[in-house]
Amino acid sequence: MLTYAIGDVHGRADLLERLLARIEAHRAGRARRLVFLGDAIDRGPDSARAVAILREIQAREPSSVTCLLGNHEAMLLDAVAGSNLDLWALNGGGTTLASFGVAHPDELPREVVAWIAALPTLHGDARRWYVHGGLDPAMRAHDSDRATRLWMREPFLSAGHDFGRHVVHGHTPTRDGLPELKAHRTNLDTGAVFGGPLTAGVFDDRQGPPVDILTVR
Repeated sequence: MLTYAIGDVHGRADLLERLLARIEAHRAGRARRLVFLGDAIDRGPDSARAVAILREIQAREPSSVTCLLGNHEAMLLDAVAGSNLDLWALNGGGTTLASFGVAHPDELPREVVAWIAALPTLHGDARRWYVHGGLDPAMRAHDSDRATRLWMREPFLSAGHDFGRHVVHGHTPTRDGLPELKAHRTNLDTGAVFGGPLTAGVFDDRQGPPVDILTVR
């Protein structure tokens, strides 16, 4: 069984489609799971299409596809609820509204908002924890709260903490366009929306860290 974890898409539906095709070629008929690490939306040109792709593949394979909530999806939910509209706008929310062809958060399709609201903030398998932002090194992985899972950078990034399973995350774009591979964590946000590649880590059941990396530009 292979697990492919995909970093922050941020509206780059073109790269997402190409990466999914690359994953299909790479798995060569082997069983696979997909984990999307959040931040499918904002900043890039086609958040609506990116969300549609994720919803479609998850509906088709519900037991094999996990989509996590990212901090940008959380900002969308806040804006729909009538709070922090300026924060979302400052972080690329306007591009998401434009891609859906609406002018205000409360005009977003209800089924899309409901799908986003139901996304989990943490996913685990035997070898790994998957989260968008990070985990609190002072706590067990499943005890970190929602805000930590969505927004955490420090001290998570520098602590080198062993949570008992390898942690796979996004949220913090790397400056060199390469995934950050550490002993106890892997960062797959390679800045696709800033001109970097969109990256998938390839994982198997034998070890926590990735066994391969796939990228598309």
